[in-house]
Amino acid sequence: MTVHIITDGSADLPESIRDGWGIRVVPLGVRFGEAEFDSTMASSEFYARMRESESLPQTSSPAPHAFMEAYRDVPPGESILVVALSSQVSSTYRHAVLAKEMFEEERPGAADIEVIDSKTASAGLGGIVYKAAKMAKDGVGARDIASAVKRLAAETRTHFVLDTLENVIKGGRLDRVRGAVASMLNIKLLMHASEHGAIEVLEKARGTSNAVKKLIDRIEDAKHEVSGKLLAVAHSNCEERAKALVRDILARYDFGEVVVSDMGPVIGTYAGEGGLLISY
Repeated sequence: MTVHIITDGSADLPESIRDGWGIRVVPLGVRFGEAEFDSTMASSEFYARMRESESLPQTSSPAPHAFMEAYRDVPPGESILVVALSSQVSSTYRHAVLAKEMFEEERPGAADIEVIDSKTASAGLGGIVYKAAKMAKDGVGARDIASAVKRLAAETRTHFVLDTLENVIKGGRLDRVRGAVASMLNIKLLMHASEHGAIEVLEKARGTSNAVKKLIDRIEDAKHEVSGKLLAVAHSNCEERAKALVRDILARYDFGEVVVSDMGPVIGTYAGEGGLLISY
């Protein structure tokens, strides 16, 4: 039985992987003032608009009916596995669950649907979805894929560095006075997705190179577990820095596969330009 993998627009993966592995993406909304877009908008346009905007863009979860449309596209009798953005930062997971309940009322027995909270975002979510899609293509059953995804959600580590504090100031998560002082001192924030899926500050670092070093050092605790595994990297409009980061990581750790992607509008709104994220 075919297992269809569905995720949301916060999952940062290259288009070639999404299309090549048959991953269905339900977009999130993105609004700049009165101008409405969604998470499929080109990264170049998103970052250009954000750079020019005095206020942060607003992102919104897909409505349940958007997930319903994705469910309806699946042939009757086949399985659906939805892997969603952390429920700690978005209502996307809840809407996917609500859509499942609505769909089951509308078409009883039409499809076996399971919705899983990834407890992460961006390339962290993308990496989990990619692995699920590979399993589906290999003919692994829905229950076994779901069990593997739940394990990955518990074990995946996602860390990122903010190069600018502008967006956390605009978003009200850091007051302007403290933000101005921190920016003057060239303070960078090292953050992560907690085991519950909340976005938290881990530590602060003076200067970009020091922050990136601390980001790479975070892998040390898992160095015996990453051999041959997937490293997922996302960047917010700083591709060359992301490539340098990958080179530095591979010089120390024996990952088996690396996927580098643009950080889309959903997470890019929080990170701002110059952000780097790793997940493994």
